[in-house]
Amino acid sequence: MNASRKRLDLVIFDAGGGHRAAAQALQTVIEQQGRFWQVEIFNLQEALDPLDPLRRFAGLRTQDFYNLLLRTGWTLGAERLLGLLHLTIRCAHPRIVRLLSRSWETRLPDLVISLVPHFNRALCESLSLALPLTPFITLLTDFADHPPHYWIERQEQFLICGTERAVLQARALGYSSDQVFRTSGMILHPRFYEPPRVPRDLARRHLGLHPDIPIGLVLFGGQGSQMILEIASRLNGSSLPLQLIVLCGRNQQLIQALRACHLRYPIFATGFTTDVPHYMRLADFFIGKPGPGSISEAVAMGLPVIVESNAWTLPQERYNAVWVKEMQVGLVVKSFHQIVSAVEELLAVENFPMLKSKAAAIRNRAVYEVPDILDRIMNSGLYRTSVQIEFSAQQHL
Repeated sequence: MNASRKRLDLVIFDAGGGHRAAAQALQTVIEQQGRFWQVEIFNLQEALDPLDPLRRFAGLRTQDFYNLLLRTGWTLGAERLLGLLHLTIRCAHPRIVRLLSRSWETRLPDLVISLVPHFNRALCESLSLALPLTPFITLLTDFADHPPHYWIERQEQFLICGTERAVLQARALGYSSDQVFRTSGMILHPRFYEPPRVPRDLARRHLGLHPDIPIGLVLFGGQGSQMILEIASRLNGSSLPLQLIVLCGRNQQLIQALRACHLRYPIFATGFTTDVPHYMRLADFFIGKPGPGSISEAVAMGLPVIVESNAWTLPQERYNAVWVKEMQVGLVVKSFHQIVSAVEELLAVENFPMLKSKAAAIRNRAVYEVPDILDRIMNSGLYRTSVQIEFSAQQHL
């Protein structure tokens, strides 16, 4: 390999699907742009497997336990679990730093971009020990931070934020304008910017759906959720003229249960797919959890959203519901038990055109903006020269 070719490490784990999806989208665009970079995805879970207490005592990786919570909906009390996770990370911090330092010494990246929360203090510290001239960047894949110690740590690094809320949080922690870069949204795969492959009416008919009846797309991330069955059942008990496209992720039992239901309306259900943009183009609105990726994808496709926010909502996703209200791109319900009235309200003639217009007005080009930001950081001489932050050890406690 040519020695002048820059190596970029994108740090991810597979707790949820958003971190890997953002990294793969960024990797794809960098390749399409023909940049002279070698982009590698670094799976943090695999690197930390020797230290994972769940794997050691229960044979279950931490990321797999998190995905189980998402799939079953056991998210009440997630705030306490988050505190326990952070305590565990802090106790293991010296060992994590030593382990990661050895990884950087082997990998020799020219730039490290973290697309994960929780571990950014250890990632940055280990990189500083192993490769002190290599820049470290935290790229938030959430709309905002959930302090303390979730995304934004007080340390020498750069931050890439997709909302003004995240930028303000960074500035409140002492970061300067030279260290914080604002993009126009969350990273989406370039497939979301491609033109449709086939006419919309024809594609709807191909799925067994009527071309002129409103379609809701239901998506609860890559793990699916039992809440999908609740939503389908409640809508079945209404007289609303509608159809559903349901993306069940890796939850095969959910697909079978939906297909076994005798619903009064047409439904197309499928499992994990990389063709989400295609299905979203066929829909009129979105129903799902307030995940940053799902909301951003739906809005990019011009779909008003219906999301839920309550005590069961993951702490880091609660601001996303606030964002939906602020941007007027959909409705937020306290419970999907209210899904029938929410769909009625969303589709009302006095609401739907406005919500759809607000969604269409948001121009998110983040995946094309980030490579330019990375190039600027690598080539501008900003790192560890003009940018110097003094954060005391006490500020990490």
